[in-house]
Amino acid sequence: MKNILIATLTIILAFGSIFTNTVQAQNVLDGIYQPEHAPVRKPIPYYYLREADVMWSKRLIRMLDLRQKINLPLYYPTKPFGDRYSLTDLLLWGIENEGITVYDPDVGSLNDPFSAPISLQQIDENLGAKIDTQMVEDPMTGEVTQKITKEERKSWEVERYLMREIWYFDRQRSMLQVRIIGLCPIRLYEKEVEGDDFGEDAGGTKDKIMKLVFWAYYPAFRNIFANHIVFNTKNDAEYRTFEDIFSMRRFSSRIYRESNVYDNRIISTYVKGWDVLLEGEKIQNWIRNFEHDLWEY
Repeated sequence: MKNILIATLTIILAFGSIFTNTVQAQNVLDGIYQPEHAPVRKPIPYYYLREADVMWSKRLIRMLDLRQKINLPLYYPTKPFGDRYSLTDLLLWGIENEGITVYDPDVGSLNDPFSAPISLQQIDENLGAKIDTQMVEDPMTGEVTQKITKEERKSWEVERYLMREIWYFDRQRSMLQVRIIGLCPIRLYEKEVEGDDFGEDAGGTKDKIMKLVFWAYYPAFRNIFANHIVFNTKNDAEYRTFEDIFSMRRFSSRIYRESNVYDNRIISTYVKGWDVLLEGEKIQNWIRNFEHDLWEY
């Protein structure tokens, strides 16, 4: 009887050890604490703005180079993994899954980019995902059949963005504010055919050309931006979203165009070389001085 009890106890302990190991294996925590707060946020709504409250405004178009160090969180990862997306892949996700409308950059002008919607097929073509048709011979029967293949989207080739924004002074709140209106990804790729060149106005080189992919209306994507985090280069424990980066202006850019009497012309059409950057800084400093001169000390 005693031997039976010992054998039974041994079996129970053995099964208990196996069960404990199984539970421990299933509850592996890749970290030092259990996350309790899911990054589910809403963008801070814009306050109501009357036309009479805007005593001054200036329209600008900026150029964002994602290869700059401070802009790398917007460029990586080059392919989505988990819940992390690059800015380009997140825009594409919103177009496909949320049905958000984006606009054709080849219709209209930079002064009116939101005039004609663009189809998903056109976006794929702009990103190099073209459909290719080949005639393939069956090695067994010798029959020649048509094979249709579609190339992968080359979203990693989007290395620059155009950003439309409006700077304005709200006299009701006595504040100089800025609102982003639109984003346009620019694909940088090697030139294959003639006549498909956006030109050196966008900072192109002799070996590569620029291709405007689509114009995205920024307010339509704010909810998506507020619910997707980006990599924080300073602190892994702090969540930072795409909306945080844009609203807090944590990116680097240069002024590409400003509204003026010459139909919103590009800066590089009237200055060249290093003077393009200096002219952009001159415009930005003028805006700062304008705000400063509104006050008396």
